[in-house]
Amino acid sequence: MGTGTVTLHRVLRAPPERVYRAFLEAEALAKWLPPYGFTCQVHHLDARVGGSFRMTFSNFSHGGGHSFGGEYLELVPHERIRYCDRFDDPNLPGVMQVTVSLRKVRCGTDIEVVQEGIPEVIPVEMCYLGWQESLAQMATLVEPDIPG
Repeated sequence: MGTGTVTLHRVLRAPPERVYRAFLEAEALAKWLPPYGFTCQVHHLDARVGGSFRMTFSNFSHGGGHSFGGEYLELVPHERIRYCDRFDDPNLPGVMQVTVSLRKVRCGTDIEVVQEGIPEVIPVEMCYLGWQESLAQMATLVEPDIPG
């Protein structure tokens, strides 16, 4: 059963609209979500309440990877995203729930991520590390304001 929880906080120099999109567009997710050393293939993404997603993270060093999928539970444009997901690997049982809260601040977006139900076999500190890397990569995607 999942028991671990991580809570992360970061401020990004980008508007909430752009940060929100980064969580819900397949191409954006594939660019920023996999931690360092991994690539991501998004197989399916239906970003609506009740919609689902499936993706695979592959380890670039040795080629192994893990697949997972889930369902969107709540979508409040530019403010909140809540979804659940689970690994395909039976050795990583349980359902995790992720809540992303976005708040507009003077310099951009205050973002809080809470991930609950992390399987016991995954060290919580590794989840913290992975999310920190992912959010750093998200910053490189959403912070530049490139004129059209």
